[in-house]
Amino acid sequence: MTARTLALAALPLLLSTAAIAASPRPPALAEVADRALEDDKLAWDFVEGITTEVGPRQAGTEAEARGRAWAVKWLKANGLAKIAIEPYQMPTWVRGEERAEIVAPYAQPLRITALGTSASTGPDGLTAEVVYFPSYAALEAAPAGSLAGKIAFISHDMKPTQDGSGYGFAGPARWTGAALAASKGAVATVIRSIGTENHRTPHTGGTTFPEGVARTPAGALSNPDADNLERMFARAGGQPITMKLVLTPRDLGRTESGNVVGEITGRDPKLAPVLLACHLDSWDLGTGAIDDGAGCGIAAAAAKHVAKAGPPLRTVRVLFAGAEETGLWGSKAYAAAHKGMPIYAGLESDFGADRIWRLDTNFTKTDPALYKQLAQAVARFGVAPSQEVAGGGADLNLARESGAAILDLQQDGTRYFDLHHTPDDTLDKIDPAALRQNVAVWTQVVGILANRAEPIEKGETGARR
Repeated sequence: MTARTLALAALPLLLSTAAIAASPRPPALAEVADRALEDDKLAWDFVEGITTEVGPRQAGTEAEARGRAWAVKWLKANGLAKIAIEPYQMPTWVRGEERAEIVAPYAQPLRITALGTSASTGPDGLTAEVVYFPSYAALEAAPAGSLAGKIAFISHDMKPTQDGSGYGFAGPARWTGAALAASKGAVATVIRSIGTENHRTPHTGGTTFPEGVARTPAGALSNPDADNLERMFARAGGQPITMKLVLTPRDLGRTESGNVVGEITGRDPKLAPVLLACHLDSWDLGTGAIDDGAGCGIAAAAAKHVAKAGPPLRTVRVLFAGAEETGLWGSKAYAAAHKGMPIYAGLESDFGADRIWRLDTNFTKTDPALYKQLAQAVARFGVAPSQEVAGGGADLNLARESGAAILDLQQDGTRYFDLHHTPDDTLDKIDPAALRQNVAVWTQVVGILANRAEPIEKGETGARR
């Protein structure tokens, strides 16, 4: 072989080597996260798109189905793999007419919204004396049968907190207050909205009636109207206060909902995936921007950004759960459909779109080296370490059942319950800079977990968010 022949034979190899040398390497994970902090557009694109093109997505309705179709299209356009809708059946409730008015002694209308699963008063409504309970505990203390033929009013207020802990204190008035009042004979229940603002925007949300307690009409008054009703009781001097209540919700029976799933496929499919969850449904009063369109945008954007640093070792799976608001139907269905599937770590975004300020895990003490690595990696984004034990979001049933590591990237909830379940849950309430900070933190944390081969030493159990 001549020298010329040897040179020609070696040319393809040289060109190939040169091409490899010239190919840009994927950016490091930290660089990807830093870029997301400055210029991420994916999360905003998701939440702006779904709130504009679909709007409210109440569980089990045609609007929720349009939301699933929209999300599938968005995930495909953004390069995720194995995208699917996993359907299931669930009971579906929709609201109807909603009116409340004081008939005597201070006649005037009040702003009210029905609570999920409320019974109907019928189109003619019902009129009855109102009994005032300043707290849930006061209602508990009421004698059996003492509310026969009356409407219970529970004015159990909520204070804003950064960690959302006020919800646990005030929530029972909505979750079980109507059932408790019904068990004592009440024909209906109205509560002060479980929220922290002072607008005439009542907060909806689900209420439950246990077996053996008949469902009754149940609604939430706006906070200013609840204040007004309290003043009426103070001024009436024992004179009965009478209310007319018209709530005409309907049960549609069992209808179809579904979970939307997709993934960034990892290099080693034998390793358990990292599960990123949110919920795609919303209540019908607003457009589901903070609850929980933003959460789905954050999770999907983080998965996409992690892939920019190169294919991760583990698969990053995204779960857009359906029907969370009306009973965690999507989370339960996903756990049942994938029973036995191991999950490496689970994270959920479902507390709005304000800045992440604290990192909680269920392995802070049992795997301190990993916790330290994560905490140090997100410190530059203003995220503090914590000794609180993560319980995980509502849509992480499968992760909890599989004994996975759980992380709560705690968002600032100071104003979350100003907007939660109200007509004010709209896109304009999202701060784009805070949304980008969420994506940056998620990208950093998920990227570390998805590229880690070692098991996580777990042993702590926390309260579910």
